Order: sequence, then C-alpha cells, then structure tokens
Amino acid sequence: MKPRIDFYTASPDALKAMIALETAVSKLPLEKTLIELVKLRTSQINGCAFCLDMHSADARKGGEDERRLYTLSAWRETPFFTPRERAALVWTESLTLLSQTHAPDEDYELAASEFSPKELVDLTVAITTINAWNRLAVGFRKMPQA
Repeated sequence: MKPRIDFYTASPDALKAMIALETAVSKLPLEKTLIELVKLRTSQINGCAFCLDMHSADARKGGEDERRLYTLSAWRETPFFTPRERAALVWTESLTLLSQTHAPDEDYELAASEFSPKELVDLTVAITTINAWNRLAVGFRKMPQA
C-alpha cells in the first residue's frame, strides 16, 4: 500500500488540534491500560495497521499482558477482561460501529453500570479521538515503521 499525503505537514493547525485532544485524553483519570485496550480494539475494527502497531507497543510498555493483547478481538470469549473493561469494550464497539449499532440502550446501560457519568464522557472522548486518528491514518495510508 502506498502512503498518500503526510497529514501532519499538509495541515499543521488541524493536527495541532488533534494533538491537543490526544494530550487531553492522556490526562483523563481513566486507567491507562483501559485506554490502550480501547485504542487497540477501535483500531482493530477500523483496520488501522499504524495505530495497531503503535498502541500494542504502548500497551506492552505499560505492562499489558500478551495473552490479553492476542485475544482482544475475541474478548467476549475469554475470561481475561474485567467487567469494567468489558463494559468499555462494548461501548467502544457500539460507538466505533455507530452507523450499524446506533449506540443501543443495552450498551449504554452496561457502560453506565461500570462508569460514572464523568468517566463515561471521558471514555467516549477517548473512543472518539482514536476513531479520528484511525480515519486520518487509514485514509492517508500512514504506514507502520518496518
């Protein structure tokens, strides 16, 4: 696959805003391991090789278990994820596949049972941000380093 444009140099002001949003997400009081799982699951759904490469490395650096990383795409069929992580993954999939799911009440209710209103908004912003990064990286064919 051939890279298209370098979105960082093509629109520095837009990317400055994206970086500011990413910085804000990194300061949210949610568990860092949870945020990395959300970033990875979103990137799996969106087929973003660049983000999968980056966030799997970040997750490992943060102490994430290899087994959980390997089975994340099949998280429903494993015993490796906590109820809170499962609720976050349900909400992640629901919002990432929004045109298909329309964020059903049962997904919201599960997420709301594990996260406070503030945490749920914070989680939603984190999901929104990685979806935006995926769209930039996939749309412009940003490649992982070999």
